[in-house]
Amino acid sequence: MSGHSKWATIKHKKGAADQARGKLFAKIARQIEVAAREGGADLSSNATLRTVIQKAKAGQMTNDAIDRAVKRGSGDVQGENYESITYEGYAPGGVAMMVDTLTNNRNRTGADVRNIFSKLGGAMAEPGAVGWQFSRRGVIYVAGVAPEDEIMMAALEAGADDISRDGESWRILSEPNVVYEVKTALEAAGIEVLSAESTMVSSNTIAVTDADTAAKIIRVVEALEENDDVQDVYANFDISDEIMESIS
Repeated sequence: MSGHSKWATIKHKKGAADQARGKLFAKIARQIEVAAREGGADLSSNATLRTVIQKAKAGQMTNDAIDRAVKRGSGDVQGENYESITYEGYAPGGVAMMVDTLTNNRNRTGADVRNIFSKLGGAMAEPGAVGWQFSRRGVIYVAGVAPEDEIMMAALEAGADDISRDGESWRILSEPNVVYEVKTALEAAGIEVLSAESTMVSSNTIAVTDADTAAKIIRVVEALEENDDVQDVYANFDISDEIMESIS
């Protein structure tokens, strides 16, 4: 599983996602711009743009803000030119990480990411060193009190692939392009969704049982997320709910 998915769920519970909403919207707007520039503004023929806009709406981004970002990307309104770069590295404890960025200055962004890793006990890796073990999936967490049969019925009918218990929550996997349709179906069935995202899931996980090491890993994740050019951070740590709660 993606350790970062579990961390996103913890933040959602704590309300940290609301506090960082302005920064989140700025990052999503940049993703919309790039998707519209690369694939056009027509949602019916641009699956990437369609998915990003669903993500924006799920995060309660306004339609006006979404429209402005699409127009900047399609050239109707002047905007920045961004390029997509993915960096790979290791956090403390040998945890593999992938860092997706959108930047208008690759030298600045590369130096910033490298500095975060080195300052916080991690290290950059060569391209492909960790990326081979990650694949894109839709990951949804729902409250553990929901009955399994109700979750299964709503999720599978909406296109989910797998449902499993993960600590106190249920974890649902899907193809990335239907994750928000599954989320909507679950909510329509009265099931509390804790988080939903299109993310990178690792085929290998590293169990982190030491709270100090776990805290160091989360510091790397948070520092990377704070960078304006960083869009997403993916990691293969597996930290128990109890340790997650203690360090969050």
